[in-house]
Amino acid sequence: MDIDSVREQMITQQLRAWHVLSARVLESFSKVPRERFVPAAYAGLAFADSSIPIGHDQIMLPPKIQGRLLQSLQPAAHETILDIGTGTGFLAACLARMGSQVHSVDIHSDFVETASRRLSDLGFDNVSMQVADALAMESTRTYDVIAVTSALPEYVPRFEEMLNPGGRLFIVVGLPPVREAWLVTRGKDGFVRESVFETDLPSMINAPVPATFVF
Repeated sequence: MDIDSVREQMITQQLRAWHVLSARVLESFSKVPRERFVPAAYAGLAFADSSIPIGHDQIMLPPKIQGRLLQSLQPAAHETILDIGTGTGFLAACLARMGSQVHSVDIHSDFVETASRRLSDLGFDNVSMQVADALAMESTRTYDVIAVTSALPEYVPRFEEMLNPGGRLFIVVGLPPVREAWLVTRGKDGFVRESVFETDLPSMINAPVPATFVF
């Protein structure tokens, strides 16, 4: 397989076709070797338009979803970033290429260990890692950009409160089969929440679930 050719097809047929047109986002997909972040059993799906199982009932998001996430957030070169849901580490690598410093958190220690090794092997020295439940961890840090790669069935403001002024949060909210991807921006007068597209991601572990009525 001609990796470079398949990578270019992914960028053209998936990202650009789904309105991912940011030059910096497309460059990150061009330069970060996605094939190095895919479990060996699914190596043939590295550039496919599909989610990839990675263990613990979790998935690696399809390229077009990751592309839209990055395009929504538009991390600048000087900005600090919180990546919630390390998974394979691919998104952390893209964020690290676009931003200044990335702190990546996952509840599964094996994900963090494997992603840390991959990122180190590829020369990324601006990513720190943590094993933690993002919904329960204590943090006094704030960030310019926060990317959440799983869904909240019921929105809680925990993550938007970690934003610096002018900061942006990407998060998916609602119940399956169709949830909304939100871009939340911290302005001088409060938070602005904007729906940017519809999708469906696995719910965050330990996320609150809306009460249901039984008749």
